[in-house]
Amino acid sequence: MEFTGRIIKALEARTGVSSRTGSPWKMQDFVIEETMGQFPKRMVFNVFGEENLNRFNIQEGQELTVSFDINAREYNGRWYNDVRVWNVVAAAAAQPVAAAQPAAPFPPAEQAPAAPAQNAFEAAPDESSDLPF
Repeated sequence: MEFTGRIIKALEARTGVSSRTGSPWKMQDFVIEETMGQFPKRMVFNVFGEENLNRFNIQEGQELTVSFDINAREYNGRWYNDVRVWNVVAAAAAQPVAAAQPAAPFPPAEQAPAAPAQNAFEAAPDESSDLPF
Protein backbone atom coordinates (compact mmCIF):
# COMPACT_ATOMS: atom_id res chain seq x y z
CA MET A 1 0.00 0.00 0.00
CA GLU A 2 1.08 3.58 -0.53
CA PHE A 3 0.33 6.94 1.06
CA THR A 4 1.47 10.32 -0.27
CA GLY A 5 1.70 13.45 1.83
CA ARG A 6 3.82 15.83 3.87
CA ILE A 7 5.70 14.76 7.00
CA ILE A 8 4.22 16.90 9.78
CA LYS A 9 5.96 15.31 12.78
CA ALA A 10 9.04 13.18 13.38
CA LEU A 11 8.77 11.59 16.83
CA GLU A 12 11.72 10.62 19.01
CA ALA A 13 13.60 7.50 17.97
CA ARG A 14 13.31 4.50 20.30
CA THR A 15 16.01 1.93 20.95
CA GLY A 16 16.16 -1.35 22.78
CA VAL A 17 17.54 -4.86 22.86
CA SER A 18 15.62 -7.82 21.47
CA SER A 19 14.67 -10.31 24.18
CA ARG A 20 14.65 -13.08 21.57
CA THR A 21 17.99 -12.46 19.84
CA GLY A 22 19.82 -10.07 22.16
CA SER A 23 20.49 -7.70 19.24
CA PRO A 24 20.03 -3.94 19.59
CA TRP A 25 17.25 -2.30 17.57
CA LYS A 26 16.13 1.24 16.68
CA MET A 27 12.85 2.55 15.31
CA GLN A 28 11.18 5.91 14.79
CA ASP A 29 7.57 6.98 14.22
CA PHE A 30 6.52 9.70 11.78
CA VAL A 31 3.19 11.42 11.11
CA ILE A 32 2.28 12.04 7.47
CA GLU A 33 -0.65 14.15 6.28
CA GLU A 34 -2.27 13.70 2.89
CA THR A 35 -2.10 17.01 1.04
CA MET A 36 -4.72 16.26 -1.62
CA GLY A 37 -8.46 16.41 -1.07
CA GLN A 38 -10.80 18.56 0.98
CA PHE A 39 -10.43 16.68 4.27
CA PRO A 40 -6.84 15.93 5.34
CA LYS A 41 -6.00 12.38 6.36
CA ARG A 42 -3.14 11.52 8.67
CA MET A 43 -1.26 8.32 9.32
CA VAL A 44 1.42 7.34 11.81
CA PHE A 45 4.01 4.95 10.43
CA ASN A 46 7.27 3.57 11.73
CA VAL A 47 10.64 2.87 10.20
CA PHE A 48 12.46 -0.05 11.80
CA GLY A 49 16.21 -0.41 11.79
CA GLU A 50 19.01 2.14 11.97
CA GLU A 51 20.08 1.33 8.41
CA ASN A 52 16.56 2.16 7.11
CA LEU A 53 16.42 5.36 9.16
CA ASN A 54 19.72 6.46 7.63
CA ARG A 55 18.75 5.37 4.10
CA PHE A 56 15.36 7.14 4.07
CA ASN A 57 16.55 10.20 6.07
CA ILE A 58 12.98 11.42 6.62
CA GLN A 59 12.66 15.07 7.71
CA GLU A 60 9.65 17.18 8.71
CA GLY A 61 8.15 19.13 5.81
CA GLN A 62 9.14 16.65 3.09
CA GLU A 63 6.56 15.56 0.48
CA LEU A 64 6.90 11.77 0.30
CA THR A 65 5.21 8.64 -0.94
CA VAL A 66 5.64 5.85 1.58
CA SER A 67 5.08 2.17 0.75
CA PHE A 68 4.02 0.19 3.80
CA ASP A 69 2.60 -3.04 5.19
CA ILE A 70 0.07 -3.32 8.00
CA ASN A 71 0.32 -6.01 10.65
CA ALA A 72 -1.54 -6.51 13.93
CA ARG A 73 0.03 -7.78 17.13
CA GLU A 74 -1.23 -8.66 20.60
CA TYR A 75 0.19 -7.35 23.86
CA ASN A 76 -1.39 -8.10 27.25
CA GLY A 77 -4.69 -9.10 25.69
CA ARG A 78 -5.00 -5.96 23.51
CA TRP A 79 -4.41 -5.72 19.77
CA TYR A 80 -2.38 -3.02 18.04
CA ASN A 81 -1.75 -2.20 14.38
CA ASP A 82 1.76 -1.68 13.08
CA VAL A 83 2.20 0.40 9.92
CA ARG A 84 5.76 -0.42 8.89
CA VAL A 85 7.35 1.37 5.93
CA TRP A 86 9.53 -0.58 3.51
CA ASN A 87 10.18 2.13 0.90
CA VAL A 88 10.17 5.94 0.74
CA VAL A 89 10.43 8.14 -2.37
CA ALA A 90 9.99 11.85 -3.03
CA ALA A 91 6.33 12.51 -3.92
CA ALA A 92 7.11 14.10 -7.31
CA ALA A 93 9.23 11.10 -8.34
CA ALA A 94 6.50 8.61 -7.36
CA GLN A 95 3.90 9.78 -9.91
CA PRO A 96 4.57 9.10 -13.59
CA VAL A 97 3.17 11.71 -15.98
CA ALA A 98 0.54 9.32 -17.43
CA ALA A 99 -0.77 8.50 -13.93
CA ALA A 100 -1.41 12.17 -13.19
CA GLN A 101 -4.44 12.20 -15.52
CA PRO A 102 -7.63 10.80 -13.96
CA ALA A 103 -9.13 7.67 -15.44
CA ALA A 104 -12.46 7.92 -17.23
CA PRO A 105 -15.23 7.13 -14.73
CA PHE A 106 -17.57 5.61 -17.36
CA PRO A 107 -17.02 3.34 -20.38
CA PRO A 108 -16.98 5.01 -23.83
CA ALA A 109 -20.39 5.94 -25.26
CA GLU A 110 -20.11 3.58 -28.26
CA GLN A 111 -20.53 0.54 -26.03
CA ALA A 112 -24.14 -0.60 -25.95
CA PRO A 113 -25.63 -1.29 -22.52
CA ALA A 114 -26.23 -4.92 -21.63
CA ALA A 115 -29.75 -6.28 -22.08
CA PRO A 116 -31.74 -6.19 -18.84
CA ALA A 117 -31.96 -9.50 -17.02
CA GLN A 118 -35.35 -11.20 -16.98
CA ASN A 119 -37.04 -11.19 -13.61
CA ALA A 120 -37.02 -14.77 -12.32
CA PHE A 121 -40.41 -14.28 -10.62
CA GLU A 122 -42.27 -13.16 -13.73
CA ALA A 123 -43.89 -15.90 -15.78
CA ALA A 124 -43.02 -16.10 -19.44
CA PRO A 125 -45.85 -14.75 -21.69
CA ASP A 126 -46.65 -18.14 -23.23
CA GLU A 127 -46.51 -19.99 -19.92
CA SER A 128 -49.86 -20.64 -18.21
CA SER A 129 -49.94 -20.20 -14.49
CA ASP A 130 -52.54 -20.18 -11.75
CA LEU A 131 -50.53 -17.68 -9.71
CA PRO A 132 -51.78 -14.08 -9.70
CA PHE A 133 -48.27 -12.65 -10.00
